[in-house]
Amino acid sequence: MNIGQKNREEIIVTKERTAIAMKSGTLEVFATPAMIALCEDTAKNSISSDLEENMTTVGTLINIKHLAPTPLDMKVYCESELVKIDGRALTFELKVYDECGLIGEGTHQRFIVDSQKFQAKANKKREDN
Repeated sequence: MNIGQKNREEIIVTKERTAIAMKSGTLEVFATPAMIALCEDTAKNSISSDLEENMTTVGTLINIKHLAPTPLDMKVYCESELVKIDGRALTFELKVYDECGLIGEGTHQRFIVDSQKFQAKANKKREDN
């Protein structure tokens, strides 16, 4: 993986992705949690093929501004760019657009982990409780 690596993912605003359905608001517009999920997915997918076997990334920080509403059935896409690599920590810049223009922007950090070790660590919490 390299600084400057980019990706683009696109979705349609469905009822399941609205603020009212996701319980983040009372309107039938693209939900901020749905936008955040799109951002994470876009960043994750941009580098997934560069990872060694059994490795994945997990989100550790996201800072997103939701700038404009998007109605049902409109296309939304996210563009990510890898802007920093610090060991296993990756930082992405994100921009989200609908068919009318920019609707969101921010940054996202992901951390490279061993899938099996990470899952085992999470599962151990249940055992310890």
